[in-house]
Amino acid sequence: MPLDKTDLKDFLDQKVGIYNSPKFIDSDPIQIPHMFTKKEDIEIAGFLTATMAWGNRKMIINNSKLLMELLDQSPYDFILNHQNSDLNRFNSFVHRTFNTIDAIQFIKSLNHIYTAHAGLENALAIKDNSNNYKTAISTFKQTFFEIPHHERTKKHVSDPLKGSAAKRINMFLRWMVRKDTCGVDFGIWETHNPAHLSCPLDVHSGNVARKLGLILRKQNDWKALNELDENLRSLDKNDPSKYDFALFGLGVFEKF
Repeated sequence: MPLDKTDLKDFLDQKVGIYNSPKFIDSDPIQIPHMFTKKEDIEIAGFLTATMAWGNRKMIINNSKLLMELLDQSPYDFILNHQNSDLNRFNSFVHRTFNTIDAIQFIKSLNHIYTAHAGLENALAIKDNSNNYKTAISTFKQTFFEIPHHERTKKHVSDPLKGSAAKRINMFLRWMVRKDTCGVDFGIWETHNPAHLSCPLDVHSGNVARKLGLILRKQNDWKALNELDENLRSLDKNDPSKYDFALFGLGVFEKF
């Protein structure tokens, strides 16, 4: 039976307290952007890592570390100043279906984002007065691929206007926007509002959310995310995405 609202909030807040901790970093892909101190390095490392964040977590972390090595451990400088000949080093890079073509396209598109659109923080900003990132993410995808691109690479950036829950970009947004006193999320995008964030919705968080009565819809799509948003914002209107730690921890670590 789902808990009543007060008990549910107490339960989830307790789980947030357990999992929103620096020790969480050691086993999570968020450790990759934590390798850096410069804002642009953090956000580029975070974006690339989040893009590859599906499948085995150890593989995600290892391949993300390899990608940072290929970027000379200076992702922002590489994105801005690489020569075409520098891209040859990515010829053997692959993470599941994200391959050499995709890696090189992302480098070129990120260069475009920083040189023509004032960087990731501005390119992903909400500019339609809505209280979520649905349109912002869709617009970002259009911007990301407004330069010449390989059609196959577009599948690696989700589009909520086509129904996607955009799990990986929402996770990246949480990393960049959420103000975290525990030192896990960065909170370096001052122009964004943490109240507008959505929890990354995947198999684990979706299953837990349904068991707790936070979602009724069966598919993990944007409509289900809207349900989750409404319920989590009723528990904490200023920091709803903190509950990602609870849902993820319950699903992955506690097999809830």
